Amino acid sequence: MLIGVAPCISAELLSVLYRMGHGDEIVLADAFFPGDSCNARVIRADGIRIPALLDGILALMNLDSYDAAPVMMMAPVPGDALDASVESAYRAQVDKHWPSAPAISRIERFAFYDRAKKAFAVVMTGETVKYGNIILKKGVIPVKDSRG
Repeated sequence: MLIGVAPCISAELLSVLYRMGHGDEIVLADAFFPGDSCNARVIRADGIRIPALLDGILALMNLDSYDAAPVMMMAPVPGDALDASVESAYRAQVDKHWPSAPAISRIERFAFYDRAKKAFAVVMTGETVKYGNIILKKGVIPVKDSRG
């Protein structure tokens, strides 16, 4: 355990977050997501729900302020309904750490899979809500000039 690092953040996930560069994306996938089919770097977070992971991750990582959509979720397939409480629970964690972040955007199912294939990593969670997958784009942390 580390001070300031949530217990749901494993050593493997902490390493991935550290190695990600600005503009890299990480997918927090529900338990049914085809993670291993989409990406070679899959981290297991079985039994952990996405809101808890968002809280732990967003305390350590800023969102890309240069992107109009640094937080994305899968859009429903035509005919499916969304449970608004899912996005609300996720947005509550975003607002806790990065309240000025743009609204969560929705992208089409297969476009979401394409993003997952290009993502830095996919985190397989214990989340079981429908359309519970989310992508976060890492931003730049301002560096203070040591000369001044």
